[in-house]
Amino acid sequence: LLRSSQPLTGHNRRRCPEDEKILGTILDEGERGFIIDTRSAQAAKQARMSGGGTEPKSAYPQWRRIHRALERGRPLQESFIRLVEACSDPSLSMDRWLARLDSSRWLSHVKAALSTACLAAQCLDREDSKVLVHGAEGTDTTLLVTALAQLILDPWCRSLQGFQGLLEREWIQAGHPFQLRCARSASSHARGKQEAPLFLLFLDCVWQLSRQFPFSLEFGEELLLTLFDNAYASAYGTFLCNNEKERSLCKVKESTHSLWAWLNQPEERHKYLNPLYSHNPLVIWPSVEPQSIQLWQGLFLRWIRPSQHLEEARGQIHRLVEGN
Repeated sequence: LLRSSQPLTGHNRRRCPEDEKILGTILDEGERGFIIDTRSAQAAKQARMSGGGTEPKSAYPQWRRIHRALERGRPLQESFIRLVEACSDPSLSMDRWLARLDSSRWLSHVKAALSTACLAAQCLDREDSKVLVHGAEGTDTTLLVTALAQLILDPWCRSLQGFQGLLEREWIQAGHPFQLRCARSASSHARGKQEAPLFLLFLDCVWQLSRQFPFSLEFGEELLLTLFDNAYASAYGTFLCNNEKERSLCKVKESTHSLWAWLNQPEERHKYLNPLYSHNPLVIWPSVEPQSIQLWQGLFLRWIRPSQHLEEARGQIHRLVEGN
């Protein structure tokens, strides 16, 4: 599984022998690979006007290119804002609530992300093929797909320690621009040009996996909520800046504490564990049918619905598991 930014072919279809050689050496003779472009074919074509583009078939004869369009900028931010507005309006009737939820299109974005991740995982697992994923810069939807694909395929990534490593590798070190994407509160009505809840979308997809496979993830919803909170406002330096270069220049590691170090303290760690966890060495294939994708109430309705009974239920589950 590989990831990259888009090739810089430009409108005159420039070629890069080094890129072609790298991708050529990955495949054995007669082997085919898949390039999953997280933009539409039209968007990839339009990117040529600003120097970008996609891989020409003639230069990458062993690779099959597949386009799976995922929103990453203003449309995704607008979708999230409409969802927050619907969740914050207590006066809605049932019909009106369902219409507002549908018109936000948030669950459609969740479905699209999971579907694309499943496609990448199927190419790797069932086709036994190499897969390259990229979008435009390779720091947004690209990371969304590669991280979800690894959760689906690799049981280690579904452990608490493995999940932390996945986030560090696929989001932080890979250069997701947290400072730009999470500049204000997630529920803010401000529409910053660079803001987009990509990391929130990833956490939502992970929650969908945890709901469909309640025994297969070592961590629970509380960890996902904590990660969401810390991505937007944190006392730790883990999600600061936009990339490793900025973190190095700002001396983030020397000047701040790590979120992971805090989470892994024995007195904290147990709060984030799933008491029903049982190691599952198999691939987990989530359902992406509309009936299977649900609203993450624990996040989007966390300040609206009463949580007392849910907390009591969680406590009872812990006591039952410990008693056994």
